Amino acid sequence: MGAEQRETQAIEQFVKRASDLEGSSLVDLIIQATSHSSLFAFSEILAVPSVVELHGTQYSVYIDLLRLFAHGTWRDYKSHAGFLPELVPDQVLKLKQLSILTLAEKNKVLSYYQLMQELDISNVRELEDFLINECINAGIVRGKLNQLQKCFEVQFAAGRDLRPGTLVSLIQTLTNWLSTSDKMLLTIKEMIDQADRMKELDKEHQKEVEEKIELAKKFLQNKPRIKLGPLEDIDMLYMDEVMSSRELGTHSKRKRTSI
Repeated sequence: MGAEQRETQAIEQFVKRASDLEGSSLVDLIIQATSHSSLFAFSEILAVPSVVELHGTQYSVYIDLLRLFAHGTWRDYKSHAGFLPELVPDQVLKLKQLSILTLAEKNKVLSYYQLMQELDISNVRELEDFLINECINAGIVRGKLNQLQKCFEVQFAAGRDLRPGTLVSLIQTLTNWLSTSDKMLLTIKEMIDQADRMKELDKEHQKEVEEKIELAKKFLQNKPRIKLGPLEDIDMLYMDEVMSSRELGTHSKRKRTSI
């Protein structure tokens, strides 16, 4: 079973369980969900009515914790640790994995220095072990560890839950992209139509040239030629001009003689 299938199955199980629980029973479920090795999306659990009802109760801090895992990072937790429950080791690991996904959404080349700062990791060896064992092997990212440049080159990263209000912005972005694509396709179609017209004009011109060449060939083939020697042919038209010139010369001579 692939990582996506395992996550889908885990989400379905937690949503079903959450629907049958309330109050303090949901606290344990939220801790389990945010510690689960295959679960990296939490919006479906947040939307369960019994979970929503925790708001305003003594357990509302666990809704905040669930939101943090849906949208936040390890740095966010450190900034608000005083207002959130203390995390167990599996939750710390999960939140650091989610932090990698958030960073990978923004940049495809993540420096080791940046990652160590964001994750509170003290050395390169520990960071590379984390990236390989907890991220790449978990199937949430793919990429290359560039030890020479001291960076992680991201090729793929799993998506996270959308933040509230992000969907409207995303829809607008996709709408704008679709409009731009339609205009580009129209421009490309016009260029193709123009190219087709030019091609047809070229064909017609080529046909005219070929027809003229054929006519010229036939004209030349139908003209009589006389052989004057082994290496030279003279067109009869040229011979007529030569003969006319000679006759004109003879006539002139006769005139001068008679005078």
